[in-house]
Amino acid sequence: MSGLLYRPDFDEVRDRLTTWWNGGDIGRPAIIIWARRQAPVEDIPFVPKPESWLTHYSTSDFDYRVYQAKTWCAKTLYLGDAVPNVSPDLAPNCLALYLGCKGIDQPGTVWVEPCIESPETARFEYDEDNFYWQFTLRLARIQLEIGRGKFLTSFPDLIEGLDTLAAMRGTETLLFDMIERPGWVHESLHTITDLYFRYYDTLYEMIKDDRGGTYFWCWAPGRMDKLQCDTSAMFSPDMFKEFMVPVLTQMSARLDYVMYHWDGPGALCHQDHILSIPDIDIIQWTPGAGAEPITDKRWWPYYHRILDAGKKVALLGFTGNDNLAAFKKEFGERFKQFLLSMRVDTAEQAEEILRLVTF
Repeated sequence: MSGLLYRPDFDEVRDRLTTWWNGGDIGRPAIIIWARRQAPVEDIPFVPKPESWLTHYSTSDFDYRVYQAKTWCAKTLYLGDAVPNVSPDLAPNCLALYLGCKGIDQPGTVWVEPCIESPETARFEYDEDNFYWQFTLRLARIQLEIGRGKFLTSFPDLIEGLDTLAAMRGTETLLFDMIERPGWVHESLHTITDLYFRYYDTLYEMIKDDRGGTYFWCWAPGRMDKLQCDTSAMFSPDMFKEFMVPVLTQMSARLDYVMYHWDGPGALCHQDHILSIPDIDIIQWTPGAGAEPITDKRWWPYYHRILDAGKKVALLGFTGNDNLAAFKKEFGERFKQFLLSMRVDTAEQAEEILRLVTF
């Protein structure tokens, strides 16, 4: 593989990101920039959206999901370190669907219905014939076929650990389980981790590019993944240390490049434990609804602590050239250890951004 139809300089992008992920200096932060093309790269026959369509995760019309994959990248201009990609995603917790939960389409998302009524009846098993797993495999294969030479297929949002167990058990019920039956929770987490990699490894072998690279929010030159624990906003650092640090430590050791999705002010108290996990490479901060944006100075001390720990910082949805200049001044050379994503209107705006962030 050399260039892609939607990213002719794909090899240069991969070379640059390989250097960046491995601690090298590319003269600026890694920065993913998208703009809408004035005209699609290819003329793809229009398919009307089904009347029942609620979200891009939907399994209600397979052919329309394929049409989405065909058109998604054709309408987008990829600049900076952006890589064209589509995903066979089904929900913000695909693993819970594979393990027995039912997905209910909601506008913009999918609600995952709990499937564990009691610990005594809980079953965690690989089911080759699971509808959602087969849908993912079928869609991924088609995306790979139609995307050959044009775009990549990325991982679906599997999710792991307590967030998967919370989806399967119900969050409030799981919080009681962590107090009343911690042994069952630990055992369940261990089993979920093993099952996670049965799905991850299958997907990796399918979707890796010719360098063994993979994509989730950013391309990386190996087994890349995003880990998280949004449920952690509801419990103490001691419980995070007991239940999630072992999961994250074990999982990140089985991967090459790991991004941790750190979500909301309620999770700030866990920073020390997150930073203690050696194989987490980069922390992606999301302030959450109602909080100050990622560029706000309130968060700068947390970014400094991440960098002090020898890890990188990811800020997705970054806005404002003034903010770019302020970050460059505040963090100096260490600004090169940031991963940013931005949307712009034109290629000229992207060029100006790249000039601003380059040292």
